[in-house]
Amino acid sequence: MLRYSIVFLLIALVAGAMGFGGIAGSASMIAQILFFVFLVLFILSLVLGRRSPVDAV
Repeated sequence: MLRYSIVFLLIALVAGAMGFGGIAGSASMIAQILFFVFLVLFILSLVLGRRSPVDAV
């Protein structure tokens, strides 16, 4: 997911440099959404992955 975010960011930068404002805006919005989804999932995996295993006694 982070890879797609970086790809859309690069698309936005190239489109912005070439003067395609609409495409650049859309690509940057998609990149932001994907990055924040990745960030939330990363933090959740850190928090939930830190739980200690329960001993079955």
